[in-house]
Amino acid sequence: MRALRPYLWPILILLIVRILFLFPFFHALDYKAQDSLFRLRGAQEISNDIVIVAIDDATDSALDTRWPYPREYHAKLIENLFKLGVKQVIFDVAFTESAIAESDALLADTAFYYQNTIFAGKVIPAPSKGEPSRVQTPIKPIRDRDLSWGIVNISPDTDNVIRSYSLFEMHDDSPYYSIGVAALGNSRIYQPEWSKHIGRVGGKLSVAGNLIPITAANRALINYFGPAGYFPFVSYASVLDDSTTAMPGYYGEELDEYYELEEYGLLQGKTVLIGATMDELHDKFPTPFGGEWTPGVEIHANFMEMVMQGNYLRAFPAWYYLGFELLLLLGFWLVFRHVRPQLSAVILVLLIVGQYAAAFILFKYHSLLIPIVQTAFAYVLLYVLSLVLHYLASLKEKKFIRNTFQQYMAPELVNELLKNPGKLSYGGTYQEISVLFSDIRSFTTYSEGHSPTETVNILKEYLTAMVDVIIKNNGTLDKFVGDEIMALYGSPLPLENHALHACKTALEMRERLGVLQEKWRKDGKEGFEIGIGVNTGGAIVGNLGSEQIFDYTAIGDTINLGARLEGINKEYDTAKHIIISEFTYAQVKDYVQVRYLDEVKVKGKNLAVKIYELQGLK
Repeated sequence: MRALRPYLWPILILLIVRILFLFPFFHALDYKAQDSLFRLRGAQEISNDIVIVAIDDATDSALDTRWPYPREYHAKLIENLFKLGVKQVIFDVAFTESAIAESDALLADTAFYYQNTIFAGKVIPAPSKGEPSRVQTPIKPIRDRDLSWGIVNISPDTDNVIRSYSLFEMHDDSPYYSIGVAALGNSRIYQPEWSKHIGRVGGKLSVAGNLIPITAANRALINYFGPAGYFPFVSYASVLDDSTTAMPGYYGEELDEYYELEEYGLLQGKTVLIGATMDELHDKFPTPFGGEWTPGVEIHANFMEMVMQGNYLRAFPAWYYLGFELLLLLGFWLVFRHVRPQLSAVILVLLIVGQYAAAFILFKYHSLLIPIVQTAFAYVLLYVLSLVLHYLASLKEKKFIRNTFQQYMAPELVNELLKNPGKLSYGGTYQEISVLFSDIRSFTTYSEGHSPTETVNILKEYLTAMVDVIIKNNGTLDKFVGDEIMALYGSPLPLENHALHACKTALEMRERLGVLQEKWRKDGKEGFEIGIGVNTGGAIVGNLGSEQIFDYTAIGDTINLGARLEGINKEYDTAKHIIISEFTYAQVKDYVQVRYLDEVKVKGKNLAVKIYELQGLK
């Protein structure tokens, strides 16, 4: 279980990110990133089966009357459109309030005569929880003739951008379908009872053989084909402008634009959507393409074109993406944990770029949407967490180094280790070093002849002075073994000419001992002598020991020979009681004065080693 604990971090981060992105502010960030995919992809080819008849500024000028227009105009529009050979007429204009009875009847009668005209209504959401919703149906003459109608509800996301299409709204447990669904339900043949043939198939809405993916209970994502004005537009006034309809705004000039439409067959066989594009009518909305806001009628056109082409926009299945996202975070968590923060930063940038590229490829070639900012945000949190853990591990490592070495190493060397902890190897490595052993002669006899307090105090004074000398010469105190001192040179940090540093230490230890001996004589205390051995060579150095207890030390033949040299001091008549090996002498011969002593054999070795008395510096 302990081994799995580090892997809980990615799971926790994913959970935090998922919760954060339930809030509108964060969710809107992902919306904006997904919107950019539309602009990057650009406009898609449309079938040109849909034409929008726009109640535009030109119409407002031509008719020279205020909105809402008399319903005779709309009746005439229906008549002219079907004379021009349109397949279907869909009003994104709601006739929910009665006007003049004759006008209302004319509109309904004209639509009934030509059939396949879809009118608009609305479901007004409940103003507060617990209150019922309200339906605004088309006027009674339209309902009496059993003409088809649908709702024109448009529901924006939290940032007011229209990204999805309301397929239906519920009222009194009954679905009221949108004009887009109503138009599709009547697209093959006009049938007043078209709504009875609509049903759910899994997570899709079945409409006239089209299976529309449903998201968020009652919506379909809109795969927009282009920005505002991308679909073909014909002015409302142009369709009305035949020889029987006066255009006051033309000031008596007869343009008769209707006949141009007839001549060129621009509306022949088309599905026509009628809606407002004038800014004054406030029927424009922001869409993912950005730029100029898109008229509501063109949003309906985008939905219908999407269904006609079968080019549906879908969200990647949530549970599948959750599992995939978790695997990604677990994988990159391992990477972040084991590489340097600088490299992690590069990987993070590549991940974010790669996430966007993957989102674009899935969107463009498979019409799939995946989270962009959400996953990138998880990557960033993962990276920040790895930085924090790297920092804490670094602090722990530095604390370990300081606690381990500050008692027996020069402060300058400790600081260098803290700057470059990589130079401290955990475990053992083979290095060339110099080792110094120092031991008090006949200390057992000395301790037997003095009280424990005297022995401890004089030993403390002696060892403190010797350690000062070792640290001063950039040595590392390896250990005390009773009265014996072991010091290393050239580890854990490289030290130029470590053999010379060890020799200088030995000579200064003798000088400091002389000062102590003089002091002890004046204090009436009995002093003692020491022997010193110095050797240079390869040894295994590092944190060695058991799993429970370990210590920074060195082992090997080089260490054994150093200890042997210290011990054989009593066998030779030397002035300073310092013996160095031929290996040390080879590195310091240009700097020291020596006297050749002998050749000795180390236990376990057949070859003899030349030894020298160290007398001083040149």
